[in-house]
Amino acid sequence: MSSATTGQRSKRKTQIGFVSSRSGDKSIKVTIAYKTPHPLYHKVVNRQTVLHVHDEQNETKVGDKVEVMETRPISRLKRWRVTSVIQKAITTDAVAITERDVAAQVPTKTTVAKPDATASAPRA
Repeated sequence: MSSATTGQRSKRKTQIGFVSSRSGDKSIKVTIAYKTPHPLYHKVVNRQTVLHVHDEQNETKVGDKVEVMETRPISRLKRWRVTSVIQKAITTDAVAITERDVAAQVPTKTTVAKPDATASAPRA
């Protein structure tokens, strides 16, 4: 048997998509969005394909634009691996907030605002 050469690897399928989920150690989900016409009504329909991808260095995060390459089966679902990160996601660090924090920021019907002294003054 001969070993794999770079010429054979270049024939593998590659796709470009966005990381939609980090589902475990060295595992991500990549969403590839595309548009296709409906077969009967001919309206353009948004579709998406979700690939289970192997990320060896855990270098990606949600929102990154990545290039993935078809590879041998790595697990039950993973048949793709990350070849490169094309664009990093622009995000800030996520901070967990509680319902109390949200209630303090968003006025609702149950929270009654105190009237200002200037607003209740009679007009002349």
